[in-house]
Amino acid sequence: MSNTPMAASPLTRAVLEIDEYASGLGWDQPARLFALVDTARLRAQEPGLAAQLGLEHEQKTTGLTPVEQEEIPAGKPLDEFLGTIAWPDAVVGCALTVERLMLPPSAEDSVPEGLSGKKLTQWVAAHPDRQEVRMTVGVLRDGTRDSALRLREKDAATEVLTGAGLVPGLAEALSATFAD
Repeated sequence: MSNTPMAASPLTRAVLEIDEYASGLGWDQPARLFALVDTARLRAQEPGLAAQLGLEHEQKTTGLTPVEQEEIPAGKPLDEFLGTIAWPDAVVGCALTVERLMLPPSAEDSVPEGLSGKKLTQWVAAHPDRQEVRMTVGVLRDGTRDSALRLREKDAATEVLTGAGLVPGLAEALSATFAD
């Protein structure tokens, strides 16, 4: 992982690795879901898969390996899709990368009354202050969270914002995939 700080937590490193991967695919991509597995455990229990993923020579330190899941069904709302997920015990966390339009907080007061759903989406898309953003959110079974945000207009690894509380709603939805 070339642009990931080595001092970062394993979850932060995984989130930034996924962000970098998504960045390499370009913009206007569908949402992508990843299982997060303990790298050392993966090497020990699944050496063939670890070799296929290029992990056999990785450092023996703690880390998480993102494993991309099958494509998210087109046309199905993300919250409904996430409600159908159950992870096996070997998965210690999960992450999702998704692109959205966002408005600055200063635009909240100008949202017309009564807009919801498709009409609100259209209004945001036409707003002059809208920003295209790629959000990558990761959560662990123990409740740990981290996020990376990349603005399309500042599409550089050095401009990626990170923090545990950047996308709380999406983090909650991902955490719910681990609920019994």
